[in-house]
Amino acid sequence: MGFLDIDNATKSYGSVEVLHKVDISVREGEFLVLVGPSGCGKSTLLNMIAGLEEITSGEVRIKDKVMNGVHPSNRNIAMVFQSYALYPNMTVGQNITFGLEMHGVPKADRDKAMIEVASLLQIEQLLDRKPGQLSGGQRQRVAMGRALVREPDVFLFDEPLSNLDAKLRVDMRTEIKKLHQNLGTTIVYVTHDQIEAMTLSSRIAVMNGGYVQQLGTPQDIYDTPANIFVATFMGSPAMNVLPAQVAVLNGRPHAEIALHDGSRTHLPFSQDNLANWEGRDILLGIRPETITDVDGADRKSSNIANMTNRIVVTEPAGSDTFVSMQLGGRDVIARMRSDAEVAAGQDFNFAVNMEKAVAFDPESEMRIAP
Repeated sequence: MGFLDIDNATKSYGSVEVLHKVDISVREGEFLVLVGPSGCGKSTLLNMIAGLEEITSGEVRIKDKVMNGVHPSNRNIAMVFQSYALYPNMTVGQNITFGLEMHGVPKADRDKAMIEVASLLQIEQLLDRKPGQLSGGQRQRVAMGRALVREPDVFLFDEPLSNLDAKLRVDMRTEIKKLHQNLGTTIVYVTHDQIEAMTLSSRIAVMNGGYVQQLGTPQDIYDTPANIFVATFMGSPAMNVLPAQVAVLNGRPHAEIALHDGSRTHLPFSQDNLANWEGRDILLGIRPETITDVDGADRKSSNIANMTNRIVVTEPAGSDTFVSMQLGGRDVIARMRSDAEVAAGQDFNFAVNMEKAVAFDPESEMRIAP
């Protein structure tokens, strides 16, 4: 049993079910990120935890107390919205303490809490300003301060950084991470940005179509995606997924893949159970960074395979060089070192870390587990 439990929760609008039997248990102090494309149900689920949406069936419990039907003001949660939702006619200090005032907290206690939170967020110099005088990042800090001052059981963040520019998003991401490390608060955070999900979370729930596709640590999600949706949604560039066939050579299963010229290469798997798939089609998943030049290959890996294939396009990107090729009849991306000597039209000797390769059933699109 967790600190926050979502138990078999569904949400329907009339006859249309938009969330399907969601089961998630969040431990105290955990940072859970709900990530997925627009319309996947992540904000609906967050609103059900907050009490802004009613649950059609199932339960939401906080500290083992059932929250179904409990008014949002009585749930001891704090929410930070995408729009900040600050009162424009109030100063920063008044915005931060307004909730405490509504709950009858004495002014001396309100002022003390405000100073502590302002110091934590480094916004002491802004307390007398109005929201209209602040930048987007400053407004976001004030919205966070208003949530923090209440000392809730659970913090809920609904895409809080989506209105900020790219650099400020990175800065605020770091601030939120530091805040969580310092305070050890329980956070549920909604985003469509998979980089935010990977960098902030203790665990990630990847959602699509109203279902939780996979729940796990960032490393679990990245290295062993449950299905093709998770594999291609998480990661930038996305995981390469290409048709292959399982061949058993000298008792070991290999991925047999078509090269650019129609010839075929054989790359050995690390998981022996794929021998049961001999002669069958699979979809092979390989992350771009696991395809590189021989000198850049992971020296800790026990399964580096070599493959010669023609480079179609090179894309220098500062710290990396991305290389495109045709493999299995699909465009495949390799991530090379910035100083790798590669050129379009070149036949290149690639090193492939097959220890990191995953195989999917082409019919169910689920990962074939070891």
